[in-house]
Amino acid sequence: MKIFVSWSGKRSKAVAELMSDWLKCVIQASQPWISTRDIDRGAIWFSEISDKLKDVSVGVVCLTQENKNKPWILFETGALAKGLTTNRVCTFLIDLNPEDLQDPLGQFNHTTPDKSSVWELTRTINDCLDDDALDERILNQVFETYWPQFEGKFQDSLNDNPPQEVVPPRSEQDILSEILNNTRSLSHRIRDLESEVHCKSRNLKNIDFDKKARVKILKMAESGGYSIEEIASSLIDYDMPESYALELVKKTLMNHKINMSRHIANK
Repeated sequence: MKIFVSWSGKRSKAVAELMSDWLKCVIQASQPWISTRDIDRGAIWFSEISDKLKDVSVGVVCLTQENKNKPWILFETGALAKGLTTNRVCTFLIDLNPEDLQDPLGQFNHTTPDKSSVWELTRTINDCLDDDALDERILNQVFETYWPQFEGKFQDSLNDNPPQEVVPPRSEQDILSEILNNTRSLSHRIRDLESEVHCKSRNLKNIDFDKKARVKILKMAESGGYSIEEIASSLIDYDMPESYALELVKKTLMNHKINMSRHIANK
């Protein structure tokens, strides 16, 4: 099973190389791939990396304050996300906290450089091996054996590769705006799910329901004083989900237009 280890910048590169070597020791059936050492001489690096991105099972993105907004790290993470489910794209936060990240990086499963978090990352990778996965008891023993090595070398990587630039922290306003946008997005998704459940439970799509509602739709449309959205909102008295009401209005008006065209053609 191939693991793509993504990096950008000296500090991120040092940790990525450590992560690649350490994972191979802990989970020997894994095949970590990192561009600093696994690209053949003479190969076109962009094509090589693009090919590898298509052929991995897990992605580990090594993030720092300096590279979190760099185009290359965003490119590799986006390419990984296209081919993998989000629980198989893991961000490793080297010197930052989850709240330091904006979307799209903020949407992934974050691993911090502490023992419990790295253990969860190790379990995730092991689970992806399916039949080749280690028994969790054995995996834990191997992890306990190699953890002190990772912890020590990780600190060495930070000490040997200090930050090259000072990155200002995100403002409270920026964080609050992101929370607001995500909350609104979540509300829309919940409404859509509720509408879908409601429609399935009442079998709305398979019965000719709401003749009164259809009459109301046509009367409001013929008056010329209402938009489609306003007509749909007026159907709240008929216990309809918002999305279904809008769909019903559009379908009713479309059918009415077709029927009127046929009527004129038959004269």
